[in-house]
Amino acid sequence: MIPLSIAELAAVVDGKPHGLPVAPDTDPGADPLNATVTGPAVIDSREAAPGVLFAAFEGERVDGHDYAAAAVGAGAAAVLATRPVGVPAVLVDDVTAALGALARHTVRELGATLVALTGSSGKTSTKDLIAQLLRELGPTVWTPGSLNNEIGLPLTALRADAGTRHLVLEMGARGVGHIRYLAELTPPRIGVVLNVGTAHVGEFGGQDRIAQAKGELVEALPAADEGGVAVLNADDPLVRAMAARTRARVVFFGESGEADIRAEEARLGSDGRPSFTLCTPTGRSGVTMRLYGEHHVSNALAAAAVAHELGMPATQIAEALSSAGPLSRWRMEVTERADGVTIVNDAYNANPDSMRAALKTLATMGHGGRTWAVLGQMAELGDDSQAEHDAIGRLAVRLNVSKLVSVGGLEAAWLDMGAKNEGSWGEESVHVSDAQAALELLRDELRSGDVVLVKASRAVGLERVAIDLLGDTEGGVAAR
Repeated sequence: MIPLSIAELAAVVDGKPHGLPVAPDTDPGADPLNATVTGPAVIDSREAAPGVLFAAFEGERVDGHDYAAAAVGAGAAAVLATRPVGVPAVLVDDVTAALGALARHTVRELGATLVALTGSSGKTSTKDLIAQLLRELGPTVWTPGSLNNEIGLPLTALRADAGTRHLVLEMGARGVGHIRYLAELTPPRIGVVLNVGTAHVGEFGGQDRIAQAKGELVEALPAADEGGVAVLNADDPLVRAMAARTRARVVFFGESGEADIRAEEARLGSDGRPSFTLCTPTGRSGVTMRLYGEHHVSNALAAAAVAHELGMPATQIAEALSSAGPLSRWRMEVTERADGVTIVNDAYNANPDSMRAALKTLATMGHGGRTWAVLGQMAELGDDSQAEHDAIGRLAVRLNVSKLVSVGGLEAAWLDMGAKNEGSWGEESVHVSDAQAALELLRDELRSGDVVLVKASRAVGLERVAIDLLGDTEGGVAAR
């Protein structure tokens, strides 16, 4: 964040200073409006530190205004609030809108190269890859985790400062118009669209509507002669068609022969890690990734396309991709317990595309031993929910996963029924009511050499199964 006095901050967000101390008579030049906010912005008072701006949000269970004094006591220079809080504040009608205005002002003043990305799946993993590549070219700020909405995106932008060279922002959407709004807050020069899948199809109302929403990113890019670059997945027809919706120069990535940044000889090793030959207009180089799953080939190519646009040679891109690790938790997080059981915690979220990719990786990692798929609901699939859950259950059978444990209510029952209707399983598929029941089953039956995948939509909270299983033994080590 660029330093702003409280008076300047109020002007940027169209707010009103309130609760500032009166300047002492002994120093008539001391104007409390000149107190400086040096940033960044925080929404948790426990993260307050000297110079930060505390944004007070009123939630369903917690009202940030009640913690304003604690934040200032911890050093916050001011509070962004909708009502007086008894400490220095800037009062606004809408804290979310004010944060957005502040982010827009910050990125405009800093002039860092702004890279934005979206897609139905793989956003966070790809964002983490882009960040690890670009930080080799200079100071880089990126979205932590998947804070990709109208609050998380400004908070990330406000972590940038005068030394920031690249700002990498993940953009999510719950409907048409959301990405357009985010791109107005933080206008990108490079926009990446990964894929158009069926994640949140129930919320959007159809895959065409998802494509419409994701394409808002490339519509927001500057024209080619102004430096705009649209990085599009050549292997996804709905993404490839977005080339007609942008004024920016288009760069395609993928395994397609028409891709500018291409993977050749892509394969998945017996350990579940992908490797391929990276082909760019300026050279070729081999990549063997530390990440797990064939889906990371496409993610890596998207990241490579961004890095190539910003001047990184193919050999350096390949080296960086080969050394890049996971930055966000619970995304194909592989840990081997001391007793030889391997836990794959991919429980942060789930949709049909990511479920298929995770199951294929699990099957590869089995090494002839037993594989366990502990799966739960994929949310927001609308009318397609039953068919999609049924298909995932059937896929587990076709991939010869040793045992499917479906966890939860109706959607889990559909997973279980799909497996059983595939016709090749008996008691290899089991439906349990909740995470505790799954945990008890696994504790009774796991043995050395087993590989356990845990995956479901975030709301299911299935990560507790993986965490508790890892806590059952000492000496587990993250796979490298």
